[in-house]
Amino acid sequence: MKRLELLIPPPLIMLLVGLMMGTSARLFPALNLASPNNHMVAVAVALLGVAMSLVSIVAFKRARTTTDPRRPALASNLINSGIYRYSRNPMYLGVLLVLAGWAVYLGNVLSILGLLVFIAYITRFQIIPEERLLSQRFGVAFENYMKEVRRWL
Repeated sequence: MKRLELLIPPPLIMLLVGLMMGTSARLFPALNLASPNNHMVAVAVALLGVAMSLVSIVAFKRARTTTDPRRPALASNLINSGIYRYSRNPMYLGVLLVLAGWAVYLGNVLSILGLLVFIAYITRFQIIPEERLLSQRFGVAFENYMKEVRRWL
């Protein structure tokens, strides 16, 4: 399983999970929940996720460090300010919110499983390997940061 670490780009994982959620909603329509305002809520949640991801990317660009999630060892700076004071992984949290918006839009109970799959996969095959490499790269500074700031929120 170690060979999957840092292998598949997170946007592709988001797309695959989103497709899985949509497929399950179509295959199991009996599990759809009727809600008159779910479209507005879905858009609001997804837009919050997009905004969070964009703010995170801008922070990386300003710090002139890599935004390539498959190459965390190339990080040149440890970012622990701004949105990174609240979450060690606001980009992934933003993607999770986009998927949550999609789940609300679909209105299908099984869509929640997609969120759990995303969290489990990204944590195991992306975040944990990133943390291992960043700990090697930044040492005590990163270890202290991990003690102070939660992984997701």
